[in-house]
Amino acid sequence: MTRFTLRRAFLSDMPIVARLNRHVRRTCLPYLPDLHTPDEDLAFFQEHVFPTSEVWIAETEGQLVGFAGARLDWLDHLYVDPAWHSRGVGHALLSAVRKERSELNLWTFQDNAQARRFYERQGFRLIATTDGSGNEERMPDVHYRWVRDQST
Repeated sequence: MTRFTLRRAFLSDMPIVARLNRHVRRTCLPYLPDLHTPDEDLAFFQEHVFPTSEVWIAETEGQLVGFAGARLDWLDHLYVDPAWHSRGVGHALLSAVRKERSELNLWTFQDNAQARRFYERQGFRLIATTDGSGNEERMPDVHYRWVRDQST
């Protein structure tokens, strides 16, 4: 089995991160509207993600297989190449993000059953559901929160 390594992202990783984000959304979330061009995706990561977030990447043999982006107590991005699903990449990225945090919140789409199962297995609890009027895609979503167990 091919192994992967984790590291903090460099600015030079931004284009491949934006491409993986687009690939995963189109492959795993085909019900979402395609609201942006690849250039707009890259601009979003350049203006809003890399300057404000802690970005981790998982790679193998120079190939990006997943990334996570978090700011303060919010996980804003966790995307894994579908070819690497169920191989520990998502768990490893989430562990890296949670390492220095006592709480972590996130939003995902209600229809994203795979992500919901993953987060629930990782100890996240459902906080709220919405009709999607507050997100760009206008798709119903859910708010999850994880809090570190203080007894350990």
